[in-house]
Amino acid sequence: MRIVAGSARGRALAGPKATSKHIRPTADRVRESLFNVLGQWFEGQKVLDLYAGTGALGLEAVSRGAMRVVLVDSDREALALCRANTDTLGFGARVEVLAQPVERALETLGKRGDRFQLIFADPPYAARVVETVLEGVAKHGVLAAGGTVVIEHDKREPAPEAHVGFSQVDQRRFGDTLVSLFRIA
Repeated sequence: MRIVAGSARGRALAGPKATSKHIRPTADRVRESLFNVLGQWFEGQKVLDLYAGTGALGLEAVSRGAMRVVLVDSDREALALCRANTDTLGFGARVEVLAQPVERALETLGKRGDRFQLIFADPPYAARVVETVLEGVAKHGVLAAGGTVVIEHDKREPAPEAHVGFSQVDQRRFGDTLVSLFRIA
């Protein structure tokens, strides 16, 4: 696993142990394709990475100019990987690692008044939480005006075309993986 583009292009990221059942990193080719859809640069943006795992999505955004990234996970191995990868890349000043379950993290960020232009969510496929993520983002008001929510999920989990004020604006398939993009309707 490597950073695909930007200031840390080509730098390696630490991945989970082979025995990890809880962390499934987004493949480099999927990340590259996703960022081709989203745009190449994120100068000055705030990014939220839910179910961060290794932190690859959020750290890719920092490499491409994001001003601030919050990586959220509750798994110990994932948190250690997020911190190690942040330190290895030298992004500590722009990255916050939040050790909380996603719903509690959304509540915390909402109470702090944090708003993000881009929100990634890459939950465990078995969790089937596409709608739950959208509900949490809406409930706590953490998406900035004009922002995008990107949810990676299993192809067998349908993503709604519209839900709690969001409309699906794009969807891409990569093997067994679907990446659905949502904006406020």
